[in-house]
Amino acid sequence: MTKQTYILKGIVLAALFCLLSAGVVLAGSAAFKDNIFDPGQLQPRDSQLKVAVGQAAPDFTLPAIDGRSIRLKDYRRKKNVLLSFIPAAWTPVCSDQWPGYNLARPFFEKYNTILLGISVDSQATLHAWTRQMGDLWFPVLSEFWPHGAVADRYGVLRSDGTAERALIFINSKGIITHIHVSDINVRPPLELIVEQMARMATDK
Repeated sequence: MTKQTYILKGIVLAALFCLLSAGVVLAGSAAFKDNIFDPGQLQPRDSQLKVAVGQAAPDFTLPAIDGRSIRLKDYRRKKNVLLSFIPAAWTPVCSDQWPGYNLARPFFEKYNTILLGISVDSQATLHAWTRQMGDLWFPVLSEFWPHGAVADRYGVLRSDGTAERALIFINSKGIITHIHVSDINVRPPLELIVEQMARMATDK
């Protein structure tokens, strides 16, 4: 085992601890849990990718819940980017996934990666939801209208109008380096995120 691999494994273990801690924090908020809608077991995947590793990531501009307009291209030559598409606010897995990234923030900073959270929900819905979760450190973007246009361009828009639970890794050159579309019922593994960020950071 190389020194780099050993260090990475240590980082991953620490990240997993953060994720478990996030679950404990969320579980402790009874009032928040009372507002969560459980859609039940959903079809694991319902879309066809329109992008591939090695391609330039399609540019977009979306409104953030803090009033800013965020353009993907603005991070070119400055930061790596992770797009985190989620299906819907106020649902169990989504409400567990994004708060976990709060505790994982040091890993994003270490690997010079900005996280952009994307949902087809309205800005008002996303604002209320994230405030209930305790706010998030990363930009939360709404593509309520034109509905799901960015998700559709990437090929992660489901037939019911929600997005897949998808992660798109984009390096500072604007090139897609990894794509992970999860079973919509399952939170993506944090160790995968840490590993892919580390790879982007060392890929010159």
